[in-house]
Amino acid sequence: MNINDIRAMSASELTKKLKEDKKELLHLRFQHSINQLDNPMKLVEIRKEIARILTVLRERELKENA
Repeated sequence: MNINDIRAMSASELTKKLKEDKKELLHLRFQHSINQLDNPMKLVEIRKEIARILTVLRERELKENA
């Protein structure tokens, strides 16, 4: 998911997606710790997506307060 797709989402959709991604990241970390992860780059992708979502949420928060 790219940044433009994330910016097009509503705040409630973003928080829902954030929860889903955090849950998936936790699951992938458990799999990685027991060496059952097929694609370890998936961890990096999920972390970056979480960071993008948090960035957009923060941008909106700052825009409202300005």
